[in-house]
Amino acid sequence: MYKRGKWIASLAVLALTGVVAGCGTSNNTNSGSTAGNAKGAVNPTSNHLGTITLYTSDGLEDYYKAVLPQFEKEYGAKVVMVTDGSGAVVNRLDVEKNSPKADVVVTMPPFVQKAQQEGLLQDYRSTAWDEIPSSRKDANGYWETFIDNYINFAYNPQLTPNPPKTFNDLLSAQYKNQVAYSNPQSAGDGMAVLIMAQQLWGTQKAMTFLKSLEPSVKFHTKGTGYLDVLLNRGEVIVANGDLQMDMADNVQGGMSVKPLFLAPSAGQKPVTFEDPYVVGLVKNSPNTAGGEALINYLLSKSAQAETYSIFGLPARTDVPATSANAKEVESLLNGVQVLPINWSNVLDSQTQWQSMWQSEVLNAYGKQGSVTGN
Repeated sequence: MYKRGKWIASLAVLALTGVVAGCGTSNNTNSGSTAGNAKGAVNPTSNHLGTITLYTSDGLEDYYKAVLPQFEKEYGAKVVMVTDGSGAVVNRLDVEKNSPKADVVVTMPPFVQKAQQEGLLQDYRSTAWDEIPSSRKDANGYWETFIDNYINFAYNPQLTPNPPKTFNDLLSAQYKNQVAYSNPQSAGDGMAVLIMAQQLWGTQKAMTFLKSLEPSVKFHTKGTGYLDVLLNRGEVIVANGDLQMDMADNVQGGMSVKPLFLAPSAGQKPVTFEDPYVVGLVKNSPNTAGGEALINYLLSKSAQAETYSIFGLPARTDVPATSANAKEVESLLNGVQVLPINWSNVLDSQTQWQSMWQSEVLNAYGKQGSVTGN
């Protein structure tokens, strides 16, 4: 099961920006057999780039195993990875900003915007710049989408042969205590439920809808990854998720889980929004040339084609969807409207939205925030 970092809790830590951020829970991984000198001299014209340190959000481990060995072989490099939640890796950059240890960071919105605001990134336009749409990159070159992903709901097709088609369908009596979504105070995909509702109806109407939905909600889990387990068990029949995770759990995990995109109302298109992994060059990194080379490689056509293996989508527009996984993902997204999201607004407003959700949704029913899951 692919698990996304719990970015909401991490964002609270990032906002405090203290040395308490620590790195004890992160996973340091050398993708090869030996490590080099991260501060060694690098000649970018030669195929010997030394050690390149990558701070990355979790969930991409299988992807890196598929693409990094070839990069290391071609460039005489050794990639050392530090894996953690999306907010945690940016928090680590902030703690280390006076003496950076990382060369490249892979994270997600809104953390990349936070890193940019804090001056933690160096502007750099990859060799794939012209192949990546403007909506998938910063106009000034501080970050580019690396692997695309989409927010959705999911259902158990064995228990729900006729799944809901609209958000309002979830309000009907047949779904009472049959729905779950992760807590937006602790889970990124849970926060995505609030973002989606806010984007569709505005803040106050979004809270009104979520309050109306609450009788259908059996519980809110701390994280999102556990919801597919609960769907597979039949403890709930509809839950929130994301396309990459749900497809991986279905195809590779053998779970009875199928992605579901809901429409705002009958007669309208189902909707989603992009929730991508993005990549950026760390400011004053110890191996800038190596970092640039790694970014260029990850955004190359060959490496981008591999994103389909984990049911992600390439950021580039010139990578054909030829594999079975690619065709399945594209088929699921066919006819779905992708909503634009102002991530800077999310960064500014998420604390207010969480507080409103607690007071106007949970407190109205006397519920606690998270009851199960991780």
